[in-house]
Amino acid sequence: MITLYGTPPTRALRAIWLLNELDLAHEVIPVDIGAGENRAPKFLALNPAAKLPVLVDGDLVISESAAIQLYLADKYGDRFPGGGLIPDTPEERARMYHWLFFLMTEIEAPLWRVALHSFLYAEDEKSADEIALAKRDGKRMIAVLEQHMQGRGFVVGERVTVADFNAAFTLDWAREAALLDDAPALRAYLDRMYARPKAPVTIAKAMAALAA
Repeated sequence: MITLYGTPPTRALRAIWLLNELDLAHEVIPVDIGAGENRAPKFLALNPAAKLPVLVDGDLVISESAAIQLYLADKYGDRFPGGGLIPDTPEERARMYHWLFFLMTEIEAPLWRVALHSFLYAEDEKSADEIALAKRDGKRMIAVLEQHMQGRGFVVGERVTVADFNAAFTLDWAREAALLDDAPALRAYLDRMYARPKAPVTIAKAMAALAA
């Protein structure tokens, strides 16, 4: 049984999406960051960085949501209907890795800065100027991906890959930060991805469930 430590609406959703698409039996163990459960000794033994998600599969313990996605696709991709989730050729894999790294470093990074200064830092650490700069930087990189997605159904090639499941969650996060107003192709792509039968909940729905 695969165990995933993490709670929607965190980046655990990236891993949950792959687990769903690959129809893998798994258990999700919630970790309450607000209560400090991610800093308890038991959790720190799994991930000293105190970050979510963490996946345990047999003897393997792995963190970082994109790494978890790649691991699941690499090990269990033959379970996916119509072929695996990692491209077959080195050239197509390189393109997939390019966009995965782009999403994590150029789009998620400013989104994380917005979250830190909006919700997570102490009041005396928050900066409205930093939020404005992060949103500016995020919009610039979203424009790059918007241009790339013109006329495309998927981030790479002609079928869904790991990059799409990473992109969908990242763009949903960007939508919550109101950064997709000038990105109609990405908004349409996002709607298509979340219309998939095994898509997880959106961030907005996860937040609503927590509030309830």
